[in-house]
Amino acid sequence: MSAAAATAEAPKTGKKKLVLVAAVVALLLAAAAVAGVLWMRKNAAQADEEIDAEEEVIEAPAEHKKDKSAPPVFLSLEPFTVNLADKTAERYAQIGVTLEVDTPEMADKLKSYMPAIRNNVLMVLAHKTSDELLERAGKEKLAREIMRASVRPLGIELEDEQDQEAATDDEAPPPKKRKKKEAYNPVRQVLFSSFIIQ
Repeated sequence: MSAAAATAEAPKTGKKKLVLVAAVVALLLAAAAVAGVLWMRKNAAQADEEIDAEEEVIEAPAEHKKDKSAPPVFLSLEPFTVNLADKTAERYAQIGVTLEVDTPEMADKLKSYMPAIRNNVLMVLAHKTSDELLERAGKEKLAREIMRASVRPLGIELEDEQDQEAATDDEAPPPKKRKKKEAYNPVRQVLFSSFIIQ
């Protein structure tokens, strides 16, 4: 009988070990799930903070907000030579751009972002056709797009008012929305110093 008793106790201890191992595994899975949830919440909170930081509007320096009598500050960009998006023929444009900015400090700040600004302007130019650029309206639209592209590296997102007005003229009036605070734009205007299309 002692042999039968020993074999009867063996399955009981084996079942106890199995239950103990299953409980430990379940506990580890629960801890991993809690850690995962906490980690995802932390990442979501960081992403929200980053989005909030991106949406902050750069404020104009107080001394330059209303002072229109200050002499203009110009920042010349090296001339751009780019292939145009014409499908019928190989066309290219050589365009010299000068930005008029609010302050000398802002000109220095823009200089530090020059590689990104040049990249953005090149991307805008590469999507243009010669037909678009030959007309005055096309050049004016290009100047607005270059203005938006030149301040984008600073975290400033400008909306094109004329494009929005054209869209709202074609459609029924959209529901009234709360007006966003207009973003500070350090670039007063975009000037073309040369404009050659071949």
